[in-house]
Amino acid sequence: MDWLFLIMAGIFEMMGVTMINKLHKDHNWKAFVPLFIGFCLSFLFLALAMRTLPMGTAYAVWTGIGASGGAILGMFVYGEPRNLSRIISIAVLLGSAVGLKLIE
Repeated sequence: MDWLFLIMAGIFEMMGVTMINKLHKDHNWKAFVPLFIGFCLSFLFLALAMRTLPMGTAYAVWTGIGASGGAILGMFVYGEPRNLSRIISIAVLLGSAVGLKLIE
């Protein structure tokens, strides 16, 4: 169950990061509310996951999901560059998080 919490934390982290971009464009409370909710739920689920998961692994997976998910959303939703170096960097980031889980 804690891995599910950790995945949910990463997804809400992606939501928060996406809403930061929307807040910069719209400058209104309709973008701030989901940003705030996303980050609050992200920290809540991260805390729940860390009841049994090691801090280093949980944090690495959480940031990996958030960072890679944010980059992927940026490419597909906001038209950010989709070049090979970005894709390789995302793969390395995700591979590192998986590696930490495997050596846990």
